Amino acid sequence: MNKVFKLSIVFLSLCFSISAQKTDANIFGDVQSNGDHLPMVSVYVKGTTKGTATDMSGHYMLIDLPLGDQTIVANIMGFKPVEKKVNIEAGKAIELNFELVEEVMTIDDVVITGTKTFKRKTESPVIVNVLEGKTLELIQASTLSEGLSFQPGLRLETDCQTCNYTQLRMNGLGGGYSQILINSRPVFSPLTGLYGLEQIPANMIERIEVVRGGASALYGAGAIGGTVNVITKVPNKNTFSASTNYGVINGSAADRQITANASVVTDRRNAGLSIFATHRNRDSYDHNDDGYSEMAHLKNNSFGLNGFILPAPNHKIEYNLSSMYEYRYGGNKEEGPAFLADQSEERTHNVLIGGVDYSFNFNNNLSSFAAFFAGQNTDRDHYTGIMPDEDDQPAYDEHFKNPPYGVTANQTYIGGIQMNHMLSNFLGGKNNLTFGMEHNYDDVKDEIDAYDYLVDQTTNNTGAYLQSDWAITKSFTLLTGVRGDQHNLVDNLIWSPRVSGLYKKNNWQMRASWSTGFRPPQAFDSDLHIAFAGGGIQRVVLADNLKEERSQSTSASVNYDYPTEHFILGFTLEGFYTRLDDAFILEEAGTDSNGNSILEKRNGDGSTVQGGTFELRANYNRRVQLEGGLTLQTSKYDSEVFWSEDYAGTTDYLRTPEQYGYYTLTYTPRNGIKAALSGVYTGSMLVPHYGVPGDVGTPEMDELVKTSSFFENNIKVSYDWDWLEKGISIEVFGGVQNIFNQYQNDFDTGKNRDSGYIYGPSRPRTIFIGLKLASL
Repeated sequence: MNKVFKLSIVFLSLCFSISAQKTDANIFGDVQSNGDHLPMVSVYVKGTTKGTATDMSGHYMLIDLPLGDQTIVANIMGFKPVEKKVNIEAGKAIELNFELVEEVMTIDDVVITGTKTFKRKTESPVIVNVLEGKTLELIQASTLSEGLSFQPGLRLETDCQTCNYTQLRMNGLGGGYSQILINSRPVFSPLTGLYGLEQIPANMIERIEVVRGGASALYGAGAIGGTVNVITKVPNKNTFSASTNYGVINGSAADRQITANASVVTDRRNAGLSIFATHRNRDSYDHNDDGYSEMAHLKNNSFGLNGFILPAPNHKIEYNLSSMYEYRYGGNKEEGPAFLADQSEERTHNVLIGGVDYSFNFNNNLSSFAAFFAGQNTDRDHYTGIMPDEDDQPAYDEHFKNPPYGVTANQTYIGGIQMNHMLSNFLGGKNNLTFGMEHNYDDVKDEIDAYDYLVDQTTNNTGAYLQSDWAITKSFTLLTGVRGDQHNLVDNLIWSPRVSGLYKKNNWQMRASWSTGFRPPQAFDSDLHIAFAGGGIQRVVLADNLKEERSQSTSASVNYDYPTEHFILGFTLEGFYTRLDDAFILEEAGTDSNGNSILEKRNGDGSTVQGGTFELRANYNRRVQLEGGLTLQTSKYDSEVFWSEDYAGTTDYLRTPEQYGYYTLTYTPRNGIKAALSGVYTGSMLVPHYGVPGDVGTPEMDELVKTSSFFENNIKVSYDWDWLEKGISIEVFGGVQNIFNQYQNDFDTGKNRDSGYIYGPSRPRTIFIGLKLASL
């Protein structure tokens, strides 16, 4: 790390040796389309970070511009970008007006997740999929968890019948292999990953950027399976919206939600603030009428803000803060204290997440520097317990004397710097060099005295990365990088290199990547969950000699988009391969001193995940849009894993289907009507089912169940009026989620049920209606 540190000092010194100059060269003008001025259009100097946006009247001004021949670009989603070449002289002002033409479909979003720098999707050597916040609204996704399944290679599953914790699987790997970022920062801790996907409301999300596979290795140890970057809403104009919706779950339970958003931007556009608020109250739902819920009672209150300040030219401060309260209760007898229930889980979360970034550009915008700090704090009170039988008098009395309540405290902090420098003439091409250092601290203490259960884990990881993004020619880009990590639970410094290449010609893009990564020997999200199984409590412990898991990943893809004046058709075909050495496995290992069932996390011989993903997209006149994806894969261990002491082992990954996919079909004409049809397909998979001999609600012995496939389909229709005199729109909407009620029908019954025996859609058929008000 000393060499890396010295390199960073040299790099920083070189960058700061050249300061920005004031040129008093300005450009002003307006942007129109068909005679109408367009607000919020990005206007910038190509090849630099000098830019602004048109105000509400469609006008703009750029100041202190770099001298010489420059290209000015005007661009906004839904319109074809326009470029104009000008010669800029010191002390002179130029009027430059733009006329934009509406385009059929946007295929070239600006993304950041693939390279840690802003790039267009078609220019990124790493595939970055984008899920817009508007799409989340169209498909009636209330939370982050409900939207993630509508991305290729991603699958969101519910893993507990009682508390309903969820897990994201990317390219066949479990939740611990996925890195969740908030505004590019990894503040999602292992504990937050248990319930955090359901705690983040959709109305705080601007967009979601997804990188599948190890090509996102620069983000650190948790990115073997891929990275999901949640970008919160950025203020870009004065606006507000408020909505309410009411859902009925299979005719018996209610789901109520209220959301509100507002943003304000100063007239000079040098500061802005957006805020959001969400309230949700979902009743518990009992699917098999045994008195125990399959969907937990859920209460959420969330509030947050996201803002920016431009204190000086080329300087920017961004900040965000979110506060989330959640209460959930699953089991029976929810009207009383949790310890009086026959079986229940109760959770009360208070989560605070925030961050601040400072950045500035210099050296005629060829260099930039950023410093950042982010963190999260979670306080949790919880209960997980089964009422002992009255004929077991000692256990029955002990339960009332010392009920299994627990407390959890978790803090995560990350801070670091990043520097970029553009070499405009590097061996005939352009090379964007990126260097960064960061430190990540996570501390979790989770304790239940009654079970003699304690997780007291502190992790510290210092990482540094260096990346070369070399556009060798207009057609070929080579991305190389390496990251070094010093983790307190790993003896040696670990280097993780990656190489990605992009070749594009006409409308074709071909990519290939190779990367390595690791996972430290720590407890991840699913390891921190306490389950009910075999008539008691089941928990995960780490083996004494557990060591880090190493990975190598490769992928290759072909991307094609065929645009015409009114129609766009495109597809992506990608193959992936991931090899894990010393792979983490879970095997049943008897019971502890309190009689609780133990699953031990051990190192296996290794495992291989491989497969392919096919994506299809089409758009007609920006009115009808189709997107879909299908993943075919296999996930195998080298040796059998004995998940149960009473059952034969298997080399197959559990809870991992070999086929899964999604589709969205949206219709958005200009007469106020909008409609969306969407669906998620999941193939059959192996799910462990733990039994209790002699209990009528569970199997007699442990069994490995091969589930049937299922296909969840949803529809939403809305109509809105523009009330021009008041400057607002009024929208009414309604629809059905899981139209054909493809919900699991073989749940266990009674207090000894196996809470982990759950698969399929997260909810049965749900009918909803709603109302939304928004500014025009």
